[in-house]
Amino acid sequence: MKVIEKQITTENEFVNAVFHDLTIRQQQIILEFSDLSITQLEQLIKLVKQFDATYEVNNNILTCIIQMSAIKVFKGRIDNVEVQDQIDVIINQHAVIWQAGRFKLNVSQTPLIYGILNVTPDSFYDGGAYFDEASAFKQVEKMVADGANVIEVGGQTTRPGGFVEVDPKEEISRIAPSIKMIQEKFPQIVIAVDTYKFDVMKAVVDLGVDIINDVNAFTDDVRKVKLMKNSNVGLLTMHSSRDVEYQDLTEEMTKFFEQNLTDLTEAGIDVERIALDQGIGYAKVADGYQDYAMMRNIDQLNYLERPIMVAISRKGFGAKLFDLAKENRLSVTLIAESYMYLHGGRILRVHDVKETVQLVKMLDTINTAFWQR
Repeated sequence: MKVIEKQITTENEFVNAVFHDLTIRQQQIILEFSDLSITQLEQLIKLVKQFDATYEVNNNILTCIIQMSAIKVFKGRIDNVEVQDQIDVIINQHAVIWQAGRFKLNVSQTPLIYGILNVTPDSFYDGGAYFDEASAFKQVEKMVADGANVIEVGGQTTRPGGFVEVDPKEEISRIAPSIKMIQEKFPQIVIAVDTYKFDVMKAVVDLGVDIINDVNAFTDDVRKVKLMKNSNVGLLTMHSSRDVEYQDLTEEMTKFFEQNLTDLTEAGIDVERIALDQGIGYAKVADGYQDYAMMRNIDQLNYLERPIMVAISRKGFGAKLFDLAKENRLSVTLIAESYMYLHGGRILRVHDVKETVQLVKMLDTINTAFWQR
């Protein structure tokens, strides 16, 4: 018995396009099993039925469609080491890797719970709460205990509705103590910094951070690209439409990321170092309908094969739809995050780490639950 990944091709180009689109957006994989004995075929049919998989048998060849989220469980139930090894090769070919500083992160295998630490007096949700070093340490300690993989330190808000830009030196003075504290006390944690300023980026690269999150997508200043090229830092590049009202959101967003990835990779930055953020909350109309459209169309970016961030924690849609104060938006945040996680968002940037870890564990458990007796 052997297995390969199969691409569906017909004489009808539209049908081919539909199959290609569905498998990418729905995160599915088509497997073709051949060289099957009668017994092996019977066992395999029973197995694919247990996985609720669509399948076809033709000339003793079985073709089936399996969810990528279930592929490891499926592999584990095949009693053939060689075939398991062949499926492992296929899985590795589809792995989405984020090379971020000290860490090589396989987000296909392990989603990232990305905790937010705002050491600012004016962030929209927790401004001032962790402005002193003792409070920042306690919050990091709590997020790590709750299951955060990444801690992102932010020294200036870019919240909708306007913000006060701070001097780069002031921003560095705010974030440097927390960066050093995390490095010393929590060396296993990936350290990110949220900044759009070159001088701040240069300072934190020198400090040894792993990720820089730029709301301006790194290409607004040629010095940024050169700095990133000569470092090993992971880039989180964000799409923003605060200056434009789109006629076709999905097309414009995909064009933006295609061009941004081209610009960064042609400048010498390995594509494995780059992750994407749609920029929910950064539309021309703050907390407007475009935010919901970006939640819905996240799977339209799966074809780029880059990690996609879900960055909607306690944002204004909770007030817009339900008139909820920021401290009461956890439930609607988790609902929206669940949708985006199931459709391809593998980095969850959150204020509420414990509840997000529960969300991921619950959804992953459901997605890999196939009854076999």
